[in-house]
Amino acid sequence: MVYYFKARPEAGDYVIYMGLDKHENEDLIKYGLPEDIWFHVDKLSSAHVYLRMQKGQTMEGISAELLEDCAQLVKANSIQGNKINNLDVVYTPWYNLRKVPSMDVGQVGFHNPKLVRTVRVEKRVNEIVNRLNKTKVERTPDLKAEREQYNAAERAERKAQTRDKKRREEIERLEKERQAEIRSYKGLMVSQKMTSNKDVASKGKSLQELEEDFM
Repeated sequence: MVYYFKARPEAGDYVIYMGLDKHENEDLIKYGLPEDIWFHVDKLSSAHVYLRMQKGQTMEGISAELLEDCAQLVKANSIQGNKINNLDVVYTPWYNLRKVPSMDVGQVGFHNPKLVRTVRVEKRVNEIVNRLNKTKVERTPDLKAEREQYNAAERAERKAQTRDKKRREEIERLEKERQAEIRSYKGLMVSQKMTSNKDVASKGKSLQELEEDFM
């Protein structure tokens, strides 16, 4: 079971989601998407909350309002953290999560600690938590299939970009050849290589004589 929430409308069209329990979190860790940002209460047990960013956006693009929604939801879903003021919530891109066999279920580390950010949550804001809970939807998604569908779409997009690049390169090549041909043609038409009527007359032959030579 996965719980889905809608962020405040003024923050944009964003989905926040989390697993039912630590076992569900294992699948979320395994089948996340590059656009996902992971949130967790620092040094305490809590739900694993994910924010799905828009395609092409990074962690730096999270607005203050959106960050507050995620942090409040994490705090509210921590048995210990929900009772504590002035706690820290850490967040990092999904692809920075590190999972090794020796770790307990639901436990993660980080590939690069420099990609981990921290936000201080002074207290629970019921107005925010209640608003988010009103948008909650429970689903049992096929996370593996969703990830495979995402990967297939990414491959198709890369192939389309490669085709477009090759097409542009071919058009540019043909245009260069055309321009080179035009320059070559213009070179044949320069005045030094042309014969005028004046040049003919200077050679001392009449038009009739030239015609007879030609015949």
